[in-house]
Amino acid sequence: MKTQDSIASSKLGRAAKLVGTGAKIGGNYLKYYAKKSITGEDSKEVLHEQNANDIYDSLSELKGSALKVAQMLSMDKNLLPRAYTQKFALSQYSAPPMSPPLVMKVFKSATGKYPNEVFDQFDTKSLAAASIGQVHLAEKDGKKYAVKIQYPGIADSIKSDLKMVKPVANAMFGLSEKEMKKYFEEVEDKLIEETNYHLELKRGTEISQASAHIKNIQFPTYYPEFSGEKVLVMDYLEGLHLKEFLEINPSPETKNNIAQTLWDFYEYQLHELKAIHADPHPGNFLFQGDRVGVIDFGCIKEVPEDFYQSYFPLLLQEVQEDAELIHQLLMNIEIIFPDDSPAVKEELTNAFLRMTRLLSRPFCTEEFEFTYEFIDEIYATGEEIYKIQEVKKPTKPRGSKHALYINRTYFGIYSMMADLGANIKTGKRDWQARLWNSISAQTL
Repeated sequence: MKTQDSIASSKLGRAAKLVGTGAKIGGNYLKYYAKKSITGEDSKEVLHEQNANDIYDSLSELKGSALKVAQMLSMDKNLLPRAYTQKFALSQYSAPPMSPPLVMKVFKSATGKYPNEVFDQFDTKSLAAASIGQVHLAEKDGKKYAVKIQYPGIADSIKSDLKMVKPVANAMFGLSEKEMKKYFEEVEDKLIEETNYHLELKRGTEISQASAHIKNIQFPTYYPEFSGEKVLVMDYLEGLHLKEFLEINPSPETKNNIAQTLWDFYEYQLHELKAIHADPHPGNFLFQGDRVGVIDFGCIKEVPEDFYQSYFPLLLQEVQEDAELIHQLLMNIEIIFPDDSPAVKEELTNAFLRMTRLLSRPFCTEEFEFTYEFIDEIYATGEEIYKIQEVKKPTKPRGSKHALYINRTYFGIYSMMADLGANIKTGKRDWQARLWNSISAQTL
């Protein structure tokens, strides 16, 4: 794979890269229309593939939040043509890495030493390269370590990158300026946190220690004595990413065991810790036998108690049958507002309940089988709901910002469950009874 000797860090340099990509895309469209006018062929698939390649090549060289947006879009498979989602999925762990000289320079700048002054062995060829940093294998005293090195200038480019992405989001999703402000503030906060390796070390240690009782899950130990602001050192975990793991044809029992571990891990984080690993793409997990290794705690969403008490009761069947309670909860999470017309309130309530009843199916039965048909139904329902005028062109920002990463997390988990063809125990958990008892006590 081609490596990079430098990464554009100035606003002008990064903007110029995106402008150049725009010119390539314009050329692709000209070729598409010229061919169509001459041959009559409507080769949209070729156009999408060319555009996807050019956009990904540009974003992967820029790294940072520009590439992170591509990664997030690759998880939302209903938003883009397949050529884009397949190409953007590479950003999860296969972006072009820094060259060995640049790796040495960044490591020295971050820690004050070269890698060979810290470790007995250090492989300058990366194991994986994603949006914020890349990982290298090192060894000291016979022990293997994974060394995550952050790309230079990434933290400083987040704000300007997101400003460049805003017009794209507006064109693609029809977001108003107020909506973009609300959600982009949340995205910006999370991306800035992801560049803080001290925070990742702290959160990774806390969550892994709290979740150590979960069967078949494994976490790396972090080593602050080797780490720094832009370098994070942890245990090296053996295992395969999901795509490679599935290619070795594991048994249905093994896939179900893995899926159950993932499900239990996320349920525990969300409902007990109120803090969740909010970046559930396949690049952040390693699979070996029945074991799941979790290797990245850069993106953690802490769930406020008031949001939790208003959002998650909506997944309960008992709550979905109580119109007055639903009305209050939807007000709490800013789906509807007191000054909305009765017609708007009814339309939005019906749309939200339709999607919620679909998403809550796994919680309503003792066991649930995740299939691609289930995922397709979620996306198809979302597309239908998006056609509602107040959803497509809202008159005011709707929905709590806290739902952004929670929804993203569950869509990611559901997709991984479908990839595994999982049939696991999902319903009748303690948190459901606790929430219903809490809601019942408040309404008495």
